[in-house]
Amino acid sequence: MTVHRSTGSARLGRRRRLALSYAGMSVLAVFFLFPLVFMVVSSLKPDAQILSDTDSLRAFLPVGDISLDNYGEVFERVPVAQFMTNSVLVTSAIVILGLFVNSLAGFALSRVRWAGRGVVLAVIIATLIVPFETIAVPMVYWVSKLPTLVLEGGLLKYDFGWLNTYQVQIIPFVANAFSIFLFRQYFSTIPASLDEAARIDGAGWFTIYRRIIVPLSGPAFATVAILTFLPAWNSYLWPLMVVQKEELRPVMVGMQYFFQLNTQWGEIMAYTSMITLPVLIVFLVFQRAFISSIAASGVKG
Repeated sequence: MTVHRSTGSARLGRRRRLALSYAGMSVLAVFFLFPLVFMVVSSLKPDAQILSDTDSLRAFLPVGDISLDNYGEVFERVPVAQFMTNSVLVTSAIVILGLFVNSLAGFALSRVRWAGRGVVLAVIIATLIVPFETIAVPMVYWVSKLPTLVLEGGLLKYDFGWLNTYQVQIIPFVANAFSIFLFRQYFSTIPASLDEAARIDGAGWFTIYRRIIVPLSGPAFATVAILTFLPAWNSYLWPLMVVQKEELRPVMVGMQYFFQLNTQWGEIMAYTSMITLPVLIVFLVFQRAFISSIAASGVKG
């Protein structure tokens, strides 16, 4: 009887701890969801009601004068489709190129033995402490001097200056120190015996990377894709400095259109709801791989 009672008490204790844990996580989830709920709900209300509802819980509830008028006004105020297309193009290019370049660098730092590997890794990690704002102006100068090809009258012509182009929004952000470090950490958890077996069979380093490392590193690639997607999609300062043509601007630069002349908060909330949706979709699709990669990359240093 004593054994059964102790076992029952242990199970009851575990259930209570589990219930408290889930309750705590639920409270945190609701707390962090409040801004998103407020944003979406406010996008359905006129400005006067948004301001009047902020002193009560009505600010988080779709009550009152609810409509989709703000979304229609957004499309009349700014070229949303063009901005979204530009952001999708730039962000996709940064993510795809970044996955290839940074994973190759991480592979070289984790699997290939060569002189100076530790120094190179230390320098790469050291660049993480340099704020982008400190190098933004010099970067603008240098990209304005880079050679480029432009299409004029159906002919390609040689010119200088990357300003007002897609490549100036893409190329400077392909290589990323944190992505290289994350790949290096994750690749280090894969047994080196796989490399040795492949080398015995005559495989080169790129073959090992393509046929062994990449198939085993899905979580790492998903994590880097998310971590690369977020800053690329949310980029504001750099496009504002190097892109003046409206047809090349990304979604974040489009935010400034809503603060010119009269500020319409309902339209701002509708616009931010639309440009936040892709971020939520990407995270929800890759969240499981993201969590498993973060856990695995912290196992070995």
